[in-house]
Amino acid sequence: MYLPIGGDMAVRESSIVGIFDLDNTTCSARTRRFLRRAEENGETVSAGDELPKSFILTSEFGMNRVYFSQFGPATLEKRTK
Repeated sequence: MYLPIGGDMAVRESSIVGIFDLDNTTCSARTRRFLRRAEENGETVSAGDELPKSFILTSEFGMNRVYFSQFGPATLEKRTK
């Protein structure tokens, strides 16, 4: 199954490591450092033009990817059911 995350993008549910709220998690210096490194390494993808509310961490084929979504974590979780 695939999870629609915004725009015309979807990610494979089996590759999802976690779905995180940007407002709550970016308070942590570790999370900000993680996201900065992911961006520097070209591992980030924006799923739309709107302000992101969450990020989805995936791991597939030995590659990590961070997708930014305009949907909140609760909305994305409902879509997985």
